[in-house]
Amino acid sequence: MKIVYILPSLGKMGGAERIIAEKANYLTKHFGYNVYFINLFQDNCTPNLYLLSDSIHQINLGIPYHIQYRYNYPKRLFIKLKILYDMRKKLSYHINLIDPNILIGVSYSQADLVCSIPCNAKKIIECHEPRSLILSNIYCGSFISKLYAKWIYIRRIEKKADMIVTLTKEDKAQWEKAKRVEVIPNFSSMRISQYSACNKKRVIAVGRLNKEKGFDRLISIWESINAHYSDWQLDIFGDGILKDQLTHFINKNNVKNLSLRGATQNISIEYANSSICVITSYFEGFTLVIIEAMKHGIPCVAFDCPNGPRNIIEDGINGFLVEDGNSSLFIERLCSLMENDHLRQQFSEAAKIRANDFNIDIIMGRWKALFESFK
Repeated sequence: MKIVYILPSLGKMGGAERIIAEKANYLTKHFGYNVYFINLFQDNCTPNLYLLSDSIHQINLGIPYHIQYRYNYPKRLFIKLKILYDMRKKLSYHINLIDPNILIGVSYSQADLVCSIPCNAKKIIECHEPRSLILSNIYCGSFISKLYAKWIYIRRIEKKADMIVTLTKEDKAQWEKAKRVEVIPNFSSMRISQYSACNKKRVIAVGRLNKEKGFDRLISIWESINAHYSDWQLDIFGDGILKDQLTHFINKNNVKNLSLRGATQNISIEYANSSICVITSYFEGFTLVIIEAMKHGIPCVAFDCPNGPRNIIEDGINGFLVEDGNSSLFIERLCSLMENDHLRQQFSEAAKIRANDFNIDIIMGRWKALFESFK
């Protein structure tokens, strides 16, 4: 079976990129599938940040999508249309040359374009963000953008995709007009060399420093907590466009015991040396960070944002799920874990058990059954 993944780039760090790379490696090794990657915006000079099997074929189109933003309207519109025309032409050429059985558009980047490529392949859109995020102010800043996303972009996907795969049942419910929708959660294949003993006074947060991850409200929460727990440290791991803005806020407000640590290639060590994981996102597709933390035996405290945390955390059993935006309750729950060694240990053991539900072999077995259903 030939499978083609279409995504923006493997040259940037992110949860979706990592999970897709691991998934492709598994498909080739365990099922013998012939897997291709077509990266829309990555050029041949940009290295992958995630390892691919030597048996996986990679094509980098190097489309300069960003150059349109150098110009003002109406010239920007002309440049954008030309870029989209070139992208469609190159994409069609390679897809028809490969002649795949399955064509997968990863997330929503150019998903309508992926669905419209003429070929014999079954077209799947694999959603790593909730549909509500696409229609939010984070993705659509203007009224016109929201109208386009809702009435043209989303409808093209619903009409032309043979299947939409979501990470949660809540997101599945938003695609009621699509032909076929399935729910397959993410997995974590992270190898654990050391579990957390949950005895270090360190809280960890992991993710891209982008608006949807809500690190602005995490820093405000920590500012309120730190005065009473000055022996605890919060470390945030990740890079992103808000790094300078968040750094300025931390320095301006003199927030103590908080560090932006940047991205790391060995986050497992950092989990093992932490006792609590916090998630304050405004939106989540699934929250791979929670599974990774739980695999290390770390209890999590998360806002019940759309849509990921509620599908993993069992409130009061292996962590705390807090009403979205209720910062005072978040502070209360986090402080209770910081104060109570026994509660952390209790949640830690339950977290390890819950993490087993997202074993790679179980999840990839579901993907194989899905692909085989198209035969």
